[in-house]
Amino acid sequence: MARLADYDISTRHTGVIKKTDRLSPEGTEEVRELVIEIDRPDFKYELGQSVGVIVEGQHGFGNTVHHRLYSIADIPAQKGKKPQVKILVKRCSFIDDFNGEIYDGIASHYLCDRKVGDEIVLTGPFGLPFDIPEDKTSDLLLIGLGTGIAPFRALVKHLYKNVKNWEGKVRLFYGARTGLELLYMNDKNDDLTSYYDEETFKAFQALSPRPHWADPIALDYALEQRTEEILEMLNKANTHVFVAGHDKIGGMLDKAFTSIMGSKEKWQNRKAELVAGKRWAEVIY
Repeated sequence: MARLADYDISTRHTGVIKKTDRLSPEGTEEVRELVIEIDRPDFKYELGQSVGVIVEGQHGFGNTVHHRLYSIADIPAQKGKKPQVKILVKRCSFIDDFNGEIYDGIASHYLCDRKVGDEIVLTGPFGLPFDIPEDKTSDLLLIGLGTGIAPFRALVKHLYKNVKNWEGKVRLFYGARTGLELLYMNDKNDDLTSYYDEETFKAFQALSPRPHWADPIALDYALEQRTEEILEMLNKANTHVFVAGHDKIGGMLDKAFTSIMGSKEKWQNRKAELVAGKRWAEVIY
């Protein structure tokens, strides 16, 4: 499991905001797409890798540096000597479990407030979060929550454009509170539909039953609705499960997979087998 503390942030780069577009309508939760130019011509990266953003200042628990990872959602066409990356940012807030206060997400608010021409501090790039197996008959179960869609958007693009001739099933489950949060699966950026004609690929959207801040996302329900197919995939020796999203996804998936497998014990044993066989990988934000 990838954690922010595992990443080396000693090497830093200067990035310049070249473009910032709001994808979501005014009056809804803000989602922005940023194009960042890196002030290093030798900056090498691949679609699906991540870059880190450093926000310096007086943060909680005495920290003076806040580090947040963002998946490289796309690579704009080269327009000059300096490389550019595109990232997706949602302005986030969270409720403190202890005092009930609402706090702004440090990196998300910082990035959403940046203007064209502003400089930011970057780290990375960091490796591809998920290793695609060499066996092209492998089934891939991809599960993303919220902005966890970003690495899978890149993975699916890489799978069908670069790896090619994939024979195993690719099933993407993506959970969000509202249709507006489906990000790259909306009218403006519906690029995942480019792969709907691939025989091996299917994507399933899961929305909250009621689009309000605290409402649960029906990702577990979407998974349980396809119990037969998922159970078949989990029973195969070459199925890989990739998970991305905030930490709430863990409990949600345990609930869904316990139902699918028939008991908590069966699911715990199966997950242990997947982890031991390096067929389970997750990126928790």
